[in-house]
Amino acid sequence: MWDIYLKHFKDFLLLERGLADNSVEAYVRDATKLAEYVELMGGKEITAVVEFDILGFLGYLHDLGLAAHSQARILSGLKAFFKYLLLENILTIDPTQLIESPHLSRHLPDVLTYPEILALLEANDLSTPEGMRNRAMLEVLYSSGLRVSELVDLQITNCYFDAGFLRVIGKGSKTRLVPIGSDAVKQTLLYVNHTRSALEVQKGHEDFVFLNRRGKQLTRVMVFLIIKNLVEVAGIPKKVSPHTFRHSFATHLIEGGADLRAVQEMLGHESITTTEIYTHLDREYLREVVTKYHPRA
Repeated sequence: MWDIYLKHFKDFLLLERGLADNSVEAYVRDATKLAEYVELMGGKEITAVVEFDILGFLGYLHDLGLAAHSQARILSGLKAFFKYLLLENILTIDPTQLIESPHLSRHLPDVLTYPEILALLEANDLSTPEGMRNRAMLEVLYSSGLRVSELVDLQITNCYFDAGFLRVIGKGSKTRLVPIGSDAVKQTLLYVNHTRSALEVQKGHEDFVFLNRRGKQLTRVMVFLIIKNLVEVAGIPKKVSPHTFRHSFATHLIEGGADLRAVQEMLGHESITTTEIYTHLDREYLREVVTKYHPRA
């Protein structure tokens, strides 16, 4: 019986909520994990599930060693599932209603300094087609704070270089306009007009900005590998991913005095609290403030 509810839940998320495929799969996967746990514990109908079962499931995940962030995300998926069941009048009480998410510690993301950003940009060999493409990609990542999925999905028809904006389709298929800096525009146009134009572009890939040497859309994995290689060439002793450029973009803007709400809009965060993680300041700067202004310093 659970299978029918899970199938209808998936249809609801796709057709009525209009969520992206990845989000839908994640929500259904979370609900399926609960179904497997209930079966493991002897099995019961979905209408018989109570708060005690959900707490037991979360405890089970904890015992498996699942991180608090992962537990919180799964609980979020379960809450969506039971809200759907309430909406469809399958349940009259939501067993997840009073359950709070696990306490999440807020880890500061890795951030590159501006000199490190420059070192990575300059690590590209601009005498090669790949070097031209990679330089343009890094410029766009740092200039506009795109997610790696948004970068590889970026289309030429959504690039308004004259106006200095990109039209980006982010999480949940939500569209936003983000500014793009002059250096990123310059490098991207050089790549598009001189390097990309020499490729034999494959059918169905004509509008994607960044292509591989076979004329197909670049993959997320390839972007990770490109950055990993450039980090080694530049000799930067940090773990750097495409997301590190996004973190650096936000941090450098906020430390430079940018409005938090504006940065939230550019990053495509639904909640301002997600953006607030970037408001950390350099520890040395904080020490200087205390030394300069505190009466007992």
